[in-house]
Amino acid sequence: MRELTGRTAVVTGAGSGIGRALALRFAAEGMRLALADIEADALAATAALLPDAELLTRAVDVGDEDAVHAFADAAFDRFGAVHVLCNNAGVFGGGQMWTRPAADFAWVLRVNLWGVLHGAHAFVPRMLAQDTEGHVVNTCSVSGVFGAPFSGPYTVSKFAAYAATEVLAHEFALTGAKLRASALCPGGVATRIHESGRNRPGGPVAPSDDQAFVDGLIADTVAGGIPPADVADAVVDAIATGRFLVLTHPAYAPGLAERGAALAAGRLPGLPDYESRGADLRDNGPS
Repeated sequence: MRELTGRTAVVTGAGSGIGRALALRFAAEGMRLALADIEADALAATAALLPDAELLTRAVDVGDEDAVHAFADAAFDRFGAVHVLCNNAGVFGGGQMWTRPAADFAWVLRVNLWGVLHGAHAFVPRMLAQDTEGHVVNTCSVSGVFGAPFSGPYTVSKFAAYAATEVLAHEFALTGAKLRASALCPGGVATRIHESGRNRPGGPVAPSDDQAFVDGLIADTVAGGIPPADVADAVVDAIATGRFLVLTHPAYAPGLAERGAALAAGRLPGLPDYESRGADLRDNGPS
């Protein structure tokens, strides 16, 4: 899908970070925009950066199926069609697999997995019915292809989001659809993902030791991360070329090859650096 001018892009989590960068990049391509975020003020700040764009904005909790369908109705009513869907909204939840309560997993899965599924259910059938070229981009994270320790809720949710995206891409191909799908797997990006607790129902909770450890790693990672605009550029390129897997850091491609070889041999795969203190995880993890 090479022609974006005059077409419509939907972006969730558009109030900050990668979502905001996607909105700005798509606007630069001359696209019409339907933007959603759970934070109304942050979404308004993004809209203020786009004074010349044709916009629809709506505060949406992507974990709420009815809210996502209502957002889709509004987007199709306003623009008549949707050509690019970016299920980008996400939150981070860290900690060890055996210490995190069900509530942590439920919150993170509600946003990171069900947000993707609700987006697919609400938008894809109508995108298929348009019978036009289109593209779905799901933000999955590098933690969706490498098993990041001490980030149980997040990693489980992102592996599931990656699986949903690969299945979707195969289904598009096998049914002859004009849509394509990409799994966006960012590594260290300068976003506020480490502050996800601000949007947790009931507000942030005091971290346990295992959470505090990984929260520090994530804070270090994003502090030295690449600009979100670089990620948006990679997404536009993937849409143009039909690329399925979008990695943001060069080291991840050989890391995936090593991972595949380890799995084929029945070994536990190694870990990438994660642009932080990844090499220290075995020695300095929480006790």
